[in-house]
Amino acid sequence: MKRLLTLIATLTLALGAMAQQSLWGSEPIISPEINSDNSVTFRLAAPNANHVKLTGDFMPNEPVVVDGKELGFTVPKQASMTRNSQGVWEYTTEPLASELYNYHFIVDGLAIKDPNNAYIQRDIANLMNYFIIGGGKADNYKVQDVPHGTVARVWYDSPSATTTYRRMSIYTPAEYQTESQKHYPVLYLLHGMGGDEEAWLCTGRAAQILDNLIAEGKAEPMIVVMTNGCPQHAAAPGESHEGMYKPYGVGAMDGSFESSFGDVMAYIDSHYRTIQSAEGRAIAGLSMGGFHAYHISANRPTDFGYIGLFSAAIMPRKGVESPIYKDMDSKLATLFGHSPKLYYIAIGKDDFLFEANVELRQRLDKAGYPYIYNQSEGGHVWRNWRDYLVDFTQRLFR
Repeated sequence: MKRLLTLIATLTLALGAMAQQSLWGSEPIISPEINSDNSVTFRLAAPNANHVKLTGDFMPNEPVVVDGKELGFTVPKQASMTRNSQGVWEYTTEPLASELYNYHFIVDGLAIKDPNNAYIQRDIANLMNYFIIGGGKADNYKVQDVPHGTVARVWYDSPSATTTYRRMSIYTPAEYQTESQKHYPVLYLLHGMGGDEEAWLCTGRAAQILDNLIAEGKAEPMIVVMTNGCPQHAAAPGESHEGMYKPYGVGAMDGSFESSFGDVMAYIDSHYRTIQSAEGRAIAGLSMGGFHAYHISANRPTDFGYIGLFSAAIMPRKGVESPIYKDMDSKLATLFGHSPKLYYIAIGKDDFLFEANVELRQRLDKAGYPYIYNQSEGGHVWRNWRDYLVDFTQRLFR
């Protein structure tokens, strides 16, 4: 036994020495490095690679061409990196505007993440390195030296849903822990197709945005509820009994999520100090989540005083028969008859759902229903949805 313990100790010391050698034995590589002029330098040690390229959403877009034909959509260009004498490939961008950016490397045709950048976001099944250029709007996405709210992942019973025990994420503002008698308004914030209860926290930076806006007095302290809008799954990947399923582009646009939404509200109102009236409730979502917010608010016309549609899908899929989607003109009439304080529509001018949102606005204009419209550059991307959240939350509960 003593020999065995001695052997284990020796192996542990050896492994520790190897780890230290790995840590200190070579010059560390910094990537990405944000320079003083907001240009960014990327580096990758790949001495045996033949070609290394960089691509990211800071690069100009180019059309996708197959067999000489354009497919009708664009992707960011790829920039060739340069190898130095130590086998480290480098590339420096032009100065970049304040924003949160994603990128990856392509080594001899294989896409890889930056091994020197620990900052990674997940969007559906895709992992993306990111960095933030501050000094502008992206300061909202940074972790600033301000009081921080708390994010809880909770499980709740949902008898109306396909999976009846479900997970959601809940943000409470910093003061919630100390203001023991105060009741707070609630924003129900819904994700898009393929997302889950982590999407707005991870890629959307919702907690950082709320922390910073509340600290600056630009937004009211509020609870933010981020649900899982995919009834096929109880929780985000790796967070339930379902095993290691691969996330993919599914959701619910068949009326099931909207029908079970009362279970979410019942849990929140019974477990948190909430303002239980339309004046204290908002609902918003992106893409499929905008579709959900559109129909939930119309089917619950007295529950929400603030409605936000971010790049929203509008009409249900062909062949879907659900009472949730029936008689929308009369439901909207009832909703606007209760005079919601804010009906907010935001979309990028290049979004593939742009025309559907034009048609919605025409319907609202024809009926004389008031709304706020925010048209931005770009398309169906998180860069827009983070901006919309910043704008929308500053308009709530005033």
